[in-house]
Amino acid sequence: MEFLDKAADVLIIGGGAAGCYAAITLAEEHPKLSVLLVDKAGIKRSGCLAAGVNALNAYITPGHTPEDYADYAAKDAAGIVRDDLLLTMSRGLNEVTRRMEELGLVILKDEAGQYVSRGWRNLKINGENIKPLLAAAVRRCPNVEVLEHVSAVDYLQADDGAVTGAWGVGVRQDKVYFLQAKAVICATGGAAGLYRPNHPGSSRHKMWYSPFNTGAGYAMGLRAGAEMTTFEMRFIALRCKDTIAPTGTLAQGVGAAQVNAAGERYQHKYGNTTSERLYAVVSENLAGRGPCYLETEGITEAQQDSLERAYLNMAPAQTMKWRETGLGPASANVEVEGSEPYVVGGHTASGYWIDAARATTLPGLFAAGDVAGGCPQKYVTGAFVEGKIAAQSAAAYAAERPGAALSAAARERIRTRIETLLTPPAASPLFTVESLEEAMQQVMDEYAGGITAGYRYTEKQLGLAARHIERLTRLSENLRAADGYGLVQLFELQERLLICRVLIEHLKARRETRWHAFAENLDYPGTNPALEKYVNSRLSDGKVQIIYRDLVKRGDRYEHQH
Repeated sequence: MEFLDKAADVLIIGGGAAGCYAAITLAEEHPKLSVLLVDKAGIKRSGCLAAGVNALNAYITPGHTPEDYADYAAKDAAGIVRDDLLLTMSRGLNEVTRRMEELGLVILKDEAGQYVSRGWRNLKINGENIKPLLAAAVRRCPNVEVLEHVSAVDYLQADDGAVTGAWGVGVRQDKVYFLQAKAVICATGGAAGLYRPNHPGSSRHKMWYSPFNTGAGYAMGLRAGAEMTTFEMRFIALRCKDTIAPTGTLAQGVGAAQVNAAGERYQHKYGNTTSERLYAVVSENLAGRGPCYLETEGITEAQQDSLERAYLNMAPAQTMKWRETGLGPASANVEVEGSEPYVVGGHTASGYWIDAARATTLPGLFAAGDVAGGCPQKYVTGAFVEGKIAAQSAAAYAAERPGAALSAAARERIRTRIETLLTPPAASPLFTVESLEEAMQQVMDEYAGGITAGYRYTEKQLGLAARHIERLTRLSENLRAADGYGLVQLFELQERLLICRVLIEHLKARRETRWHAFAENLDYPGTNPALEKYVNSRLSDGKVQIIYRDLVKRGDRYEHQH
């Protein structure tokens, strides 16, 4: 194993939407700073935008204000949001949209040259190439170095706890990198693969969220002592059955209503928030009135053609299914189902506990995009805005802090750990990374509110889940790797196991059902006004410590006291 050093003024971990936009911002606004962008894959097709997107779901259309958007997001999340984060995000949505159009993104316009909206907060785009456009813009930045196929494992920290970089392992080459910086931006996305997915075996990657987002950023922060928030507000996507393609394209594109097997429209009985739309499908199925569909039968050929082209921009499997079966949306309703649960701060409020500058509770560490908590419904453009804010804050921090050299002792600890994990065991291991991951997913599915359980759970089930995850964590500590890629797989498993531990404690701590399906607690089926608080957490002596914090109301700002 080869050990290498790299240094920069600002280190960005994660080359998805937020990470790329942070790099572009630093190049445009702080060209004298050196920037290192590290990505586990290749930035041209990595992250949640890898396959493209057919709409920008966060935009302030004429006649509306950023406050309107913040109100919508707060209502959808039953009030458990950070208003200060929502407002600072919402105020930047239109500017980053304009910038993306300058970079070549095709935003559809009407005959008058105005953007074509899809609802009051969405824009239609041709976005299959949105990630290549971002990647190309990053590569044009003279002060940005891109290091691809390197998986970050843990932060480097100074004696005062400040984050001074990270270390990682090569995905394709047997190399370990010590990445030192004055400021660090975490943009690693959320966590997928915690629960058993819709499809087993070789098709298990067919999921809503990027299967390569393992919760690495959360795990790194937890191990370093960072505070997290609202993991219990899981996100479960309502998707087209089998293809796991988005349903919003149908619901907003042609006004398709949800209907059950009898053709009855039922949504009005359940409410119309994001979680309630999923809950309605689950409830109708449990009541024996499923399967459930989006009512598209009878739309025009022109509408069908538009839908097929729209899905080619982000979920081509749906268009392929229509063509292969000969059952397009005009001739047959589209069946829907829920995905497995995820921890993701772009749709719900899970992630790092940050202030308005996107600074975490660890000095020198900033967070943006899906890894940042408190600011749901940010989507793609919101991730761009947070990347920009985090970049500006990191630049200001880096300008005032001298670089900290990695100590010989810290370097040796990492080297020893790597060498231990690469040492063949005395006896053949009883378990593999894959077998432990499957066991983890089964535990979470059955006892922590997965698909099999209808997303529901009880306190007793959560207790069982906690004990099983603890056991699997101990077993994972005995695993060894043959090479660098094996190390990456081992670290990913341990990241997911840690996120499972924290998620279970969050679910246990919210003794209510504030979001149907997202956190359906059968022991506490109603809301509890006393729990109109943030459920936060941090690791303390290896144990998950739960912290309840009061809501930040409109007009107030939360700032860390480092």
